[in-house]
Amino acid sequence: MKNTSLLLLLLIIINSCKQQMAPSLSEGIWRGTMEVQDGGLLPFNFTVENGSEGYRMEVYNADEVLSIDEIIINKDSLIIKMPVFEGYIAGTFTNNSIEGYFIKESLDRAVPFAAMFNDSIRFKGTKKPMINITGNWEAEFSRGTEDAYMAKGIFKQDGEKVTGTIRTATGDYRYLEGLVDGDSLKLSTFDGAHVFLFLASVNDGVMKGTFYSGNHFQEPFEAIPNESYELPDATTLTYLNEGYEKVNFSFPDTDGNLVSLEDAQFSDKVVIIQIMGTWCPNCLDESKFLVEYLSKNSADDLEVIALAFEYAKTEEAAMKGIKRLRDRLGISYPILLAQYGSSDKKTANEKLPMLNHILSYPTTIFIDKNGEVRRIHTGFNGPATGEKYIEFKQDFGAFINSLLAE
Repeated sequence: MKNTSLLLLLLIIINSCKQQMAPSLSEGIWRGTMEVQDGGLLPFNFTVENGSEGYRMEVYNADEVLSIDEIIINKDSLIIKMPVFEGYIAGTFTNNSIEGYFIKESLDRAVPFAAMFNDSIRFKGTKKPMINITGNWEAEFSRGTEDAYMAKGIFKQDGEKVTGTIRTATGDYRYLEGLVDGDSLKLSTFDGAHVFLFLASVNDGVMKGTFYSGNHFQEPFEAIPNESYELPDATTLTYLNEGYEKVNFSFPDTDGNLVSLEDAQFSDKVVIIQIMGTWCPNCLDESKFLVEYLSKNSADDLEVIALAFEYAKTEEAAMKGIKRLRDRLGISYPILLAQYGSSDKKTANEKLPMLNHILSYPTTIFIDKNGEVRRIHTGFNGPATGEKYIEFKQDFGAFINSLLAE
């Protein structure tokens, strides 16, 4: 869908006023669905409250709560802006229903969305569970293709209800929630950016299914139980190319000033470089972690700098997204615009040719006081990964302290 078509769609939605008396969204629990490929529906639950400052929503994915406070109402039309991320829901509503689309303008994507009030059931199962998937699973996506990759499923089942996540070498699929229906597994998440649905069957100890991302992508996966399975060490996947000893760049900050590691503010300091995008939920998790870490562990000889690779089509839109992220999270460290118009990793690597590749957003580079690269961490295991996230935080703190002590 072309960008002009999306704008036309939005204008039609906004100007659709079917009732003389404007409706009001009912307060309480709702069930939303988004349409993926193969006619599938991704469900999630949310609540609506109407207070003195207007409507507020909370979206639920297992232990995650996504708070939304930018909801624009015009008669029977609404726009629900996602916090931090570019995407928004636009549609029409009655007291007890919403119909519209989840739209990402920069990617020319629109996913059909609908919601009904007073429905708290995420997936509607019809059969008693015949399996229990609690534990770790060794998984492979797109087996037999050049795009194949390994993953680790981490699940907990209580009756029919299932929560957990799926880790890959580049990050995790965040908080997943669903159920086991007979011998079938159904998991979903909507985190304001991702529209992820996993459907699978489990027979003779083998899980086979399909992963859907919005209505634009799908791929098969297979998994087997394996409590000892682990992914490659995240600090071994990205490294400096031969002939390079340091990381160099010069990109503009939100004030238009070019910033480089050669600047005085980074001299004789430990520097953390975060390669990220404002559109990336794993990057958001890491940014939240860095903000929290710096608030508790400030040091005069420690600096953080982020390099944003944005798919926003204009520099102005990209900078707007960066400023919104900084304001929402209270980020004090500089975020530089390294690229806009595409988040393609190969193109991004041209901006940082000293790296063997950019495999993941985020990628984090640790530089010591002499300007030497001491570690490069690919991806980010966020709070949805539980023990892995705790382990990461402990290792991060210990490593930074060791660099500061040198």
